[in-house]
Amino acid sequence: MNSQRKIIHVDMDAFYASVEQRDNPKYRGKPLVVGGSPDKRGAVAAASYEARKFGIHSAMPSRAAVQRCPHLIFAPPRFEVYREISEQIRSIFLNYTDLVEPLALDEAYLDVTENKKENPSATAIAREIKQTILQKTQLTSSAGVSFNKFLAKIASGMNKPDGLTVIQPDEAEAFIEALPIEAFYGVGRATAAKMQELGIRTGVDLKQRSERELMHHFGKVGLFYYQIARGIDDRPVNPNRIRKSIGAETSFDPDLQGRALIEEKLEAIAQEVQERLKRNGARGRTVTLKVKFADYRQITRSRTMLEYVSNESQILGRAKELLRGVEVEAQKVRLLGITLSNLDTETDEPIYRQMELELQLALSPTTLEEGVDWS
Repeated sequence: MNSQRKIIHVDMDAFYASVEQRDNPKYRGKPLVVGGSPDKRGAVAAASYEARKFGIHSAMPSRAAVQRCPHLIFAPPRFEVYREISEQIRSIFLNYTDLVEPLALDEAYLDVTENKKENPSATAIAREIKQTILQKTQLTSSAGVSFNKFLAKIASGMNKPDGLTVIQPDEAEAFIEALPIEAFYGVGRATAAKMQELGIRTGVDLKQRSERELMHHFGKVGLFYYQIARGIDDRPVNPNRIRKSIGAETSFDPDLQGRALIEEKLEAIAQEVQERLKRNGARGRTVTLKVKFADYRQITRSRTMLEYVSNESQILGRAKELLRGVEVEAQKVRLLGITLSNLDTETDEPIYRQMELELQLALSPTTLEEGVDWS
């Protein structure tokens, strides 16, 4: 484990909702979500902090959100505006280091171990970045500073909004041991529930489990859990992050009923996937079909081929084959999606496309090494 590294994770605060509140004074201080309206069976893409007080969160159906807050304001997403601001923020990052790894429009990792400002303090750099973002965009951000990506990511979410949290190397062990398991980055809801059943409730519980035991219960990812329980995360900040999948999906209102109609709607989705593959110079070997029913129950079916596919007819053909294994005759369908993974890419995927898809969905043990300045 390299505690000489200095990693910053910057995360914008309620990014989409904050942009809308910045640009529209009548939205300020009020519960607001960016996403599709309830009458069109949309979903929440982002919620302001005022809305979050009502238990509203991203990916929640808009109808459920408005039930929790009847006076909730819905704002349609403005992807081009968010992308423009994101590029502005990224240019700020690049003033400090070229090692910038965007995770989405609103967050990124920075490796400032060596930086353009020759500033030995990662904390001071993070503070400068936050101030510059606020000055140039009138938006607040939160930052986490530590010696690896795992800890920096967790730190950035600890004191939102407008937070700055530092986890120094000599603090990491105690911090991780006290951390609730559901707060571990990389441990989802289902995994957290399974860990709870196994008696793993905090980082110290996770640390007491052997690598073999964790891999037995969680497969290959068990090795990752074993390592992060000890503060081990050697992943570098990668400025050339390649997307692992490309897909498209559409919500329908009214719901679809009947296999023929569902297959018809798959054609447009397959065409969109083909266009996205073409834009990214990519092709894939695994086709995944996603079906969400009117009761919000969701299933996926996947098939991996020996050959790569990239054109519409191939994608649609595989998707229809997967659909044959899904009982859709007696149920209404509200969303369909097709995704290609196991990609062979000729170019890097711009990170911005990842969030564009989300918006479209809304519409329809540590050793301290001397000589490191962590002030």
